[in-house]
Amino acid sequence: MTPRRTMSIAQQLYEGVEISGLGSVGLITYMRTDSLRLSEEALASARDFIVSHYGESYYPGQPRRFKTKAGAQDAHEAIRPTDVNLTPERVRKDLTQEQYRLYRLIWGRFTASQMANAVYDNVSVDVLSAGYTFRANYSELKFPGYTAVYEEAKDEESEELKNPLPSLSEGEILKLEKMKPEQQFTQPPSRYTEATLIRAMEEKGIGRPSTYAPTISTITAHDYVIKEGKYLHPTPLGEVVTALMKERFADIVDLKFTNHMESELDEIENGKADWRSVLQEFYTGFEKEFEKAEKELDGVRIKVPDVLSDEYCEVCGRQLVVKKGRFGHFLACPGFPECTFTKPIVVEMPGKCPKCGGRILKRTSKKGYVFYACERGTDCGFITWDVPTKDFCPNCGKTLFKKAGRGPLKSFCINEECPAFVPEDKRGYKKKTPAEKEASAKKTTGKSAAKTAGKKSSAKKSPAKKSPAKKSAGKE
Repeated sequence: MTPRRTMSIAQQLYEGVEISGLGSVGLITYMRTDSLRLSEEALASARDFIVSHYGESYYPGQPRRFKTKAGAQDAHEAIRPTDVNLTPERVRKDLTQEQYRLYRLIWGRFTASQMANAVYDNVSVDVLSAGYTFRANYSELKFPGYTAVYEEAKDEESEELKNPLPSLSEGEILKLEKMKPEQQFTQPPSRYTEATLIRAMEEKGIGRPSTYAPTISTITAHDYVIKEGKYLHPTPLGEVVTALMKERFADIVDLKFTNHMESELDEIENGKADWRSVLQEFYTGFEKEFEKAEKELDGVRIKVPDVLSDEYCEVCGRQLVVKKGRFGHFLACPGFPECTFTKPIVVEMPGKCPKCGGRILKRTSKKGYVFYACERGTDCGFITWDVPTKDFCPNCGKTLFKKAGRGPLKSFCINEECPAFVPEDKRGYKKKTPAEKEASAKKTTGKSAAKTAGKKSSAKKSPAKKSPAKKSAGKE
């Protein structure tokens, strides 16, 4: 989930969810905090739960207390479940899938933080051959400890395959069964995801828990970065703006600026600094920088580099560039205003049109909804909300489709003449009953009639009377 969506779901868990037999229950404590402090009541409740459900060996003997980092907002407790006895499985039927996943994460991390360590047997084998040493490592879990509740997920880039080693003894002669020559190169650091960017901001003291999600939303909404898959990539606009800010306001875009400002605000809060002096110190230098930048950039037009496409203008032959308008991105001729040729960005989907066998293209409506249609448009008339796949129906040979959404969704055939045809109400969508269709049609007709009436009434408005002087002026 995106940071904004995560905070929205957390807000729902904090405000309260209807739980069977309990009514509306706030499942987590306040979530806009980076505190690690836990109340004595929460620690005692966690101890009792762990001992009763997992046994004495899973409790470390005394509560675990974690030191909150300097400058953290410690007015609230750490994010935790309000009642550890409300396990994720107990409340699952009353939660949405997103609420359940987030609550399970919060409940699991809190409970695991008060459990005993996991115990592993680490085995390392050195094999000597032809003057070279080959090493194999393997870890085997002996006591699960906190991993019985929660185990930290691994990054895909750093995840290693761990195969169990056979039982070996020192001095044993080994037989080479297979040799696989592989060459590996040092890879550059992977780009930030939304999660790793927030982690980096937290490590460098930039922002607070309440500002992480708005920061990510701001840089994506202003097209400073775009999201490709799960990774964030800077856009030409973002690179130009960053370079300009570094050149003109180097002290403000410095990574240490936010951390320093947070420290000064904390000193004001604690009564160790005067807010007027802090503001005066900041604005004295900032005002000079701003006036200098304003004067030097007066009349200067900063051009953002165009993103070239693989297509060419059908009028003048120039290479088309990507532009952004009211309804999203499109291709345009860089020769504007001499050449005004434009065309939509075509995203070709896998599979073939089930009606005519043409290409299926991804389209976006004026309201931003994604749909899929045949490249021949009205000549064919095929259009659907379902996502085409690369697979074909084994019965009729037509392209299979799947319901729009995330995850491994089951594909189905939409060819009505095929014995494997899946009706719309069986695809996961709610099919409207005849009564609902009629009510929807009446509602639409009523809106159209209201608009027409509004237009007629405005047309009947009598024109404002002109004064004699204006009448004579008009005649002249």
